[in-house]
Amino acid sequence: MTDHQNSAFPHPRTCPLSPPREYASLRAEQPVGKVTLASGRTAWLLTRHEHIRQLLASPQVSSNMAHPGYPLHFDIPAEVMEQMRPVMLAMDPPVHTAQRKMVIPEFTVKRVLQLRPRIQEIVDERISAMLAGEGPVDLVEALALPVPSLVTCELLGVPYADRAFFQDRTNKLVSVDADPQERNTAHQELHQYFSELITAKGTDPGDDLLSRLVEKNRETGTLDHQGLVGMANVLLVGGHETTANMISLGTLGLLENPGQLARLQADPGLAPQAVDELLRYFSIADQVTSRVVTEDIEIGGVLIRAGEGVIGLSASGNHDEAVYADPERLDIERGGKQHLAFGHGIHQCIGQNLAKLELEIVFTTLFARIPGLKLAVPVEELPFKDSMGVYGLHRLPVTW
Repeated sequence: MTDHQNSAFPHPRTCPLSPPREYASLRAEQPVGKVTLASGRTAWLLTRHEHIRQLLASPQVSSNMAHPGYPLHFDIPAEVMEQMRPVMLAMDPPVHTAQRKMVIPEFTVKRVLQLRPRIQEIVDERISAMLAGEGPVDLVEALALPVPSLVTCELLGVPYADRAFFQDRTNKLVSVDADPQERNTAHQELHQYFSELITAKGTDPGDDLLSRLVEKNRETGTLDHQGLVGMANVLLVGGHETTANMISLGTLGLLENPGQLARLQADPGLAPQAVDELLRYFSIADQVTSRVVTEDIEIGGVLIRAGEGVIGLSASGNHDEAVYADPERLDIERGGKQHLAFGHGIHQCIGQNLAKLELEIVFTTLFARIPGLKLAVPVEELPFKDSMGVYGLHRLPVTW
């Protein structure tokens, strides 16, 4: 048996098309074991699908990142932690429940489908811009980053005149070329922008999510002004980088599996299944399942004490052989909807319906309009990013 106990973590990916190879041996030999994080804290690591679902559904765990036992990879300054205080991702019931109820109606299937025509327009505009020039082009810059940014503008009600500013700052948050100071400045500018935009929505509301949120908050008093700003930031970050990463990685996955791509091109009706399979296959937000235990809990026959941190690895759970036959194979007709790419339980991603719709439209439109799309460099040369369990591509040069 390989001794993983108290080993260093995280395990890096060596290929953008598969999880870290250590995950398979952990699932087989030590599905519940301790690791040491870069912060010096220790945490329990869960690698099997059933154990991760148990963790995320348990009322005996907390998402409070300020808790001393929370499995932080690095220490967060007190002032930054205070800024994160109103963020839903770091909250527990009943406060989390009240805030989530405020935005759930904005992300129902019916509400999201109302955005389909505009999302289609955005995707078509970006692909037309690609085709207006000559290849190769960077698909990350040309399509993957701008599509979720522009969809978020539509959703939140960002005025058209502000969209260049909004796109520039959101791109800086995830750009490989931006230094930490640039990212921090972009974060502060967006924070200030949302503060001013929310104030404006209070006096001149429109038909958008932020306007409805401000109006609803007048009735409930659930959030203060900073809470509304924090909510806007969560919706931006949660819907931008993860969707952008899935557009680029999903495109790569289909290009590297031409048989699967041919099936999707022959039957675009397979798009919803294809998107679910790509989400399972890549699991780009691997560690958003981090929690701290509030009462002793037993998982996989192991007693985890109150105050200890736990990390459920969604990429490992989504490649669990006990749930998915031949999990390393991409199969767009697999039908595995129980994947953990959006989490599970009370913190399951609110925006999953919107993300899936964006991905369906992007993949069907991209390969219908550019059926000869291909990589412009060998896959081994692609600049892959792996930052604390968030996976993606810095660039994806393609041609046709």
